[in-house]
Amino acid sequence: MSGDDPNTAEALVHQAPDAIVFADTSGVIRFWNAAATRVFGFSEEQAIGESLDLIIPERFREAHWNGFDRALEARVTMSAGQALAMRSVRSDGVQIYVELSFSIVLDDDGNVLGALSHARDITERFGRDRTARKRIQDLEAALEMKS
Repeated sequence: MSGDDPNTAEALVHQAPDAIVFADTSGVIRFWNAAATRVFGFSEEQAIGESLDLIIPERFREAHWNGFDRALEARVTMSAGQALAMRSVRSDGVQIYVELSFSIVLDDDGNVLGALSHARDITERFGRDRTARKRIQDLEAALEMKS
């Protein structure tokens, strides 16, 4: 398999372990890999052609679209090179936590094509971390009461 082979590149993206979602400049989903189906529960057929609102909880949509528009205009994301924990929603309506990284995709002439994101479900890890933080707070409070 050669890295220059378009079939290889396509296989790599479709079979990547993390969800890969590409949305055009209007926020319409244009690419959705198998891992995106595992993470979010929507099939490729259900997701392609739909707004990113499909996976964004309603209460976060305004903030999302403000950030999306700013990033497209700036041609770079504020979180470049960083993964961020965010809330998302699955096809069954269950809210999950995902770790997302974003990039703005440009064509050969430097024109913005859209936004690319990689995501993984961190709901269990997020819950464990929250429980650990609460336990530490409780222990610190108990220690303060003893002193």
